[in-house]
Amino acid sequence: MFPHSPGGRSRVLGLRTTWLDITVGQPGPPAPSGTSRFQQMSQNSAPTDMQQDIAANLAAIRSAIATQAESVGRPADAVTLVAVSKVQPLEKLEAALEAGQRVFGENRVQEAKAKFPDLRERYTDIELHLIGPLQTNKVKEAVALFDVIQTLDRPKLAAALAEEGRRQGHLPRLFVEVNTGEEPQKAGVTPAELPAFLAECRDRHGLSIAGLMCIPPVDEEASLHFALLAELARRNNIPDISMGMSGDYELATRLGATHVRVGTAIFGERVKHHPESEEIHG
Repeated sequence: MFPHSPGGRSRVLGLRTTWLDITVGQPGPPAPSGTSRFQQMSQNSAPTDMQQDIAANLAAIRSAIATQAESVGRPADAVTLVAVSKVQPLEKLEAALEAGQRVFGENRVQEAKAKFPDLRERYTDIELHLIGPLQTNKVKEAVALFDVIQTLDRPKLAAALAEEGRRQGHLPRLFVEVNTGEEPQKAGVTPAELPAFLAECRDRHGLSIAGLMCIPPVDEEASLHFALLAELARRNNIPDISMGMSGDYELATRLGATHVRVGTAIFGERVKHHPESEEIHG
């Protein structure tokens, strides 16, 4: 088995609001060298509407997750909120970071590589999840950059991850993507294929599988797919379950999610579209 990348698992509670220490109109001390433009602004002025909105959105989502978890007898902090930051500008990511969010999901390796190395120099406890399709030619970069890869979906990718793990001496935590709706246009192993695929990952490649992930069909009742994924995780002794997005994360929480992937409900509509990444993961 491979050691995992360092970095603790962030929970949904514990919102830190930094604006309480800011006095409107009173200039603060000079920002330390290397401080971002956003950080300098936040030290010297009141938060913008965008910053306030993102902080309020995060607080509301965390509260809703805690309420839904407790309603079914789960701990309030049972679910990790993954903020889906794909194609969002850095100003919005930094607003979320200033509001205490530390777990982020990105769809594309190159986009994450452009954003997060600099952010991690200032926020060392960021946990980064890959939630979009992973091509085998991007495995080296993905293993170096991400703490969690949620989209392991085929034997060729499992073999490439195992080989790269041996080269780098570690692997991110791995989730298998399950195509619960058996939709031909979507990635993921089918429920029927899952036991054999898990055995291949574990026995042939020495991979530890930490979780399962799914994206229900848009025209079907999500609860059926969430319940199926939770049952598959239980049968296969897999602890983590990534399911639920902006429109149904509360339902997913009630049905056993350990991770929910929320983007629009935190950041608002995405600012641009990548045609090479059609599948929506958060």
